[in-house]
Amino acid sequence: MSKRNFARLAAYIYEESGIKMPESKKTMLEGRLRRRQRATGAVTLDAYCDLLFTDANLPSEGLALINAVTTNKTDFFREPGHFDYLSNVILPEMAARGVRSIRAWSAACSTGPEPYTLAMVLDDYAETKGGPAYGILATDLDTDVLETARSGIYPAELVEPVPAPLQRKYVMSSRDPKRRDVRMVPELRAAIGFARLNLMDDHYPVGEPMHLIFCRNVLIYFDKPTQRKVVSQLVDCLKPGGYLFLGHSESITGHDLPLTQVANTVFRKG
Repeated sequence: MSKRNFARLAAYIYEESGIKMPESKKTMLEGRLRRRQRATGAVTLDAYCDLLFTDANLPSEGLALINAVTTNKTDFFREPGHFDYLSNVILPEMAARGVRSIRAWSAACSTGPEPYTLAMVLDDYAETKGGPAYGILATDLDTDVLETARSGIYPAELVEPVPAPLQRKYVMSSRDPKRRDVRMVPELRAAIGFARLNLMDDHYPVGEPMHLIFCRNVLIYFDKPTQRKVVSQLVDCLKPGGYLFLGHSESITGHDLPLTQVANTVFRKG
């Protein structure tokens, strides 16, 4: 791939997704785009770039390009301390405040383990404590991973981090013993609404403010100005007294925001 085309691609990816593509990632980007090159019939990566940046192709192929370059590492009960804090501190505190229905948002849900983990925790708490009710919005930039998330079907080994009592309640095994897939129960799938949302947008159309927002292990791919913009807009979507969860390697140090840190990368608004 020519330097000119790499620069064009890097600029487009940054503008659309906030993901920075320094020169050191050129080989990685070329590898990610080989499949798109073959799918479009382009002879070379440079020919693929010429095809991509035409007015007719950019809307659809641009979406496929962003899907190809996004990173979708995710696990059930990833960073489990967050879910312990949610169960042991936040949910009792909200119950004491009289919160009867919780709105939660998984803002970079990938293939779905995070929102399904959140649903398990909220549903189990509601069942054992008599409420509150809950609803979850799960969004991602990548349309391919959203399809996987909607289906709620995963390789059996992926749900191994789920505690056994929750596996028995919320994970269905295939009736075919030869299949190693499992599926989330219908009640959890019905509790989550999946939608595409780009954190680079100037407005997040998520409806009423949220009690809980999970945006974990996303900011690490952004530069400081983009981090500041995204976190500020997330806070705007949070109710006073609501909680923002970031990844354990992420920080809001230096950002002037109405947040108080209450646990490791857990922040309360107001």
